[in-house]
Amino acid sequence: MKSMKIAIAGASGRMGRMLIEAIVADDQATLAGALDLPGSPVLGTDAAAFLGQPAGVPIESDLAKGLTNAEYLIDFTRPEGTLKHLAYCAEHGIKMIIGTTGFDDAGKAAIANAAKKTAIVFAPNMSVGVNVTMKLLELAAKSFSHGYDIEIIEAHHRHKVDAPSGTALKMGEVIASALDRDLKDVGVFAREGVTGERDPSSIGFATIRGGDIVGDHTVLFAGIGERIEITHKSSSRVTYAHGSLRAARFLQNQSSGLFDMQDVLGLR
Repeated sequence: MKSMKIAIAGASGRMGRMLIEAIVADDQATLAGALDLPGSPVLGTDAAAFLGQPAGVPIESDLAKGLTNAEYLIDFTRPEGTLKHLAYCAEHGIKMIIGTTGFDDAGKAAIANAAKKTAIVFAPNMSVGVNVTMKLLELAAKSFSHGYDIEIIEAHHRHKVDAPSGTALKMGEVIASALDRDLKDVGVFAREGVTGERDPSSIGFATIRGGDIVGDHTVLFAGIGERIEITHKSSSRVTYAHGSLRAARFLQNQSSGLFDMQDVLGLR
């Protein structure tokens, strides 16, 4: 199998560095490019210098320079940056693995449109464990469709800027779909004061932000006399990096189309 030529967006960030480390350690992948914001102090430096084993790949802010040799771009940045990268990749046939969260409907539509020109895996969480958990939630929701209240609790580090997390929202969407509901109609994202009794059709969300929590998600199915909790906890971002490389391997056989980790893992 030929080596996958992969570029990384947000190369100096925590997730960017984790991805670079995973690529350098993978004998089926080659670091082919690295991007960061204009004005970043790391521009021009070697993307793998922090590992003590330079890769000969300078960090660039110019897309044409940073993506010259790339077949894939893995992007865990911010929506506005990802959409700029998306337009370039679609135009030049570069496949994308998008783990960025916080897109509005227009952003999601732009990703779907770009997938007509190139192949994209778009998922709010690239962890294999999280995506197996999604499948478990789908099965659980169908069994607990009556008489059980559903609440989603998520916790992340103090630096996370969007809430609820993209993973929590995806969990809600999976559950709502399994129950033939629309999350936009049944999602409850804030409670304060006299709220009245709980609507049994609703799906509630609670958000925790603090410290260095990588990512914890629990879905509670609360019935009368019992409650079932399905929990996934991340202790390292390395799981997202390994899942991203698995997504890249999946895209080797795809020329265009929009996929998610359920496709990558064969869980449809």
